[in-house]
Amino acid sequence: MALWGARALGMSLAALVCVAAAGADDISQLQARFDRESNSVHKAKLLEKLGDAQLEETRRASQASDYKTIGLVLEKYRDNARAAVNALKKEHPDAERHTGGYKQLQIHIHKAIRDVDEILVIAPEEYDPPIEIVRRDLAALDDELLNSLFPRRPEGKKPEGKKDAAPPSAPPEMSP
Repeated sequence: MALWGARALGMSLAALVCVAAAGADDISQLQARFDRESNSVHKAKLLEKLGDAQLEETRRASQASDYKTIGLVLEKYRDNARAAVNALKKEHPDAERHTGGYKQLQIHIHKAIRDVDEILVIAPEEYDPPIEIVRRDLAALDDELLNSLFPRRPEGKKPEGKKDAAPPSAPPEMSP
């Protein structure tokens, strides 16, 4: 009976190692594809897959209390996100007209910020500063994408190509 338990434990550990190795291979393959991609919209969409794999890697490292790995993976995610934003801005500078890639990237970065916030809650204090820097950088990217998608306009100025719409009328006042 004890022999069966030892075998089951050994097989479980071997399966866990294989899953972790497969995850690392998956990340390295996705990273290679991301680095080779020249189309900025495809690069942004590929960051979703790569980012999901990287965020999953941080969850696994968190369960193992490997905060050094978490920091390294998050820094790589931040660098990849910055590369995708720069590529989009270079190829499609008008995010209002060409939203493809911008929206997906903004949504994914916002999701990553939530994951980083969860990590900051559980991480020991000595690991907080580098993770906080990554969080601050991701928040700046998120704001940059939102400002690109929804630029502020001065009062009364309509975007080019939009038809003037009548302003909504105020509801009639009720007399007593």
